[in-house]
Amino acid sequence: MKYFNVVMLFLLMPFCTIMAQYTDVINSNRPGESMGAFAVGKTVIQLEGGLSYMSEKHSKLDYKAKGMVGDFAIRYGFLFEEMEFITNIKYQQDTYTDASDIQESRHGVRNCSLGIKYLVYDPFKYADNKPNLYSWKANHSFKWKSLIPAVSVFVAGNLNFDNSYINNTTKLNKVTPKAIICTQNMFAGGYVFVTNIFLDKITSDYQNYGYVLTLTKGFNDKWSGFVENKAVVGDYYSDGLFTLGAAYLFTKDFQIDASFTHNIKTTPTFNYFGIGLSWRSDKNYKEVKLITNESKMDKKVRDKKEKSDKKSKKRRDAVDDKSN
Repeated sequence: MKYFNVVMLFLLMPFCTIMAQYTDVINSNRPGESMGAFAVGKTVIQLEGGLSYMSEKHSKLDYKAKGMVGDFAIRYGFLFEEMEFITNIKYQQDTYTDASDIQESRHGVRNCSLGIKYLVYDPFKYADNKPNLYSWKANHSFKWKSLIPAVSVFVAGNLNFDNSYINNTTKLNKVTPKAIICTQNMFAGGYVFVTNIFLDKITSDYQNYGYVLTLTKGFNDKWSGFVENKAVVGDYYSDGLFTLGAAYLFTKDFQIDASFTHNIKTTPTFNYFGIGLSWRSDKNYKEVKLITNESKMDKKVRDKKEKSDKKSKKRRDAVDDKSN
């Protein structure tokens, strides 16, 4: 589920000596709105999609709308472990009923963006995550350094299409910029906290800014759940949204999810009930090992082993030369 791989990685971190962007299980941004700080891994391609039933009602304009919303994302790691290309598209089809009970069928692309995310700071890259062999409490207690988040930056362009969901009296350019700062913390007990600060549809009448806060909990190696809050502030539209969701990991490369979203306003009020899935292909991925901070004793042991291996190789080569 959302950041499920990161949750599982965190649970295993005390026993790991290496770390990279790629993880053993799928790294999905579904089903919430926020974006995790970490990339999928170089050459890894990932597909994420879902289908939601939506209902909307406006208390002042007295209109109603019911229909379906489909969303789809492609993520691809390229050039560096820390970088990925992301494209998102959201398509909606519904029936709109106005105050006079006149119905209208609507459909169109609500959102479409193309962008790149880059991890600028990873506090776990060179961290010493060795377990304390003498204390279970020390391994599972709160660590102050977990307050330091991983940080990434996402920049994108929105492709805006004419459709029934755009107000004819407002201005929306064909292409508008979008920017997000993503932070991610991992805490004891399998908790992951993600924060997104965003500025969207820049330079248009629909320009808005806000935040997304997501808390994820891994219950075991298959199930996880999350709660999320999103705030949007703009001249055209402002609101607050709350989402609950869960996911099940079928395989290390495939998961399904379900979620429910409700907002706090009545102009309009809306509900979303959604299901989705995430799948990745990592057949072209080559593991990148990053050696973490070593103690002086560990370094001495490693250097001694390397010298011993070199001497053994020289002796074998000398024996082979004599035999030839």
